[in-house]
Amino acid sequence: QVQLVESGGGLVQAGGSLRLSCKVSGTIFRINTMGWYRQADGKRREMVAQITNGETTYYGESVKNRFYISRDNAAKATYLQMNNLQPDDTAVYYCTAEVTQLSSSTLNTYWGQGTQVTVSS
Repeated sequence: QVQLVESGGGLVQAGGSLRLSCKVSGTIFRINTMGWYRQADGKRREMVAQITNGETTYYGESVKNRFYISRDNAAKATYLQMNNLQPDDTAVYYCTAEVTQLSSSTLNTYWGQGTQVTVSS
């Protein structure tokens, strides 16, 4: 089985920063794209950032030039550096990873359990 565990969420004042971490574990052959999504109360889940295994990055419009995604392939981890946080960034943040397991040639997308980020004004 594959598990994703996020950490680093919390409460921060507007203008502050947080760094989220996500570590992937399990019987993994390869991890392709990794990413972060978020869902605020009463809103649809939206893509925040993605990073391919070639380290090409993509960002949602609302976080460009404030959030930065990175990955450490040896550690099977991805990180989201969030700067200049605003109240509209308040949401549960979810990590995703496209994983091929050792026992299968199928590529599946896995999700973490989510970590709460709350930004006070």
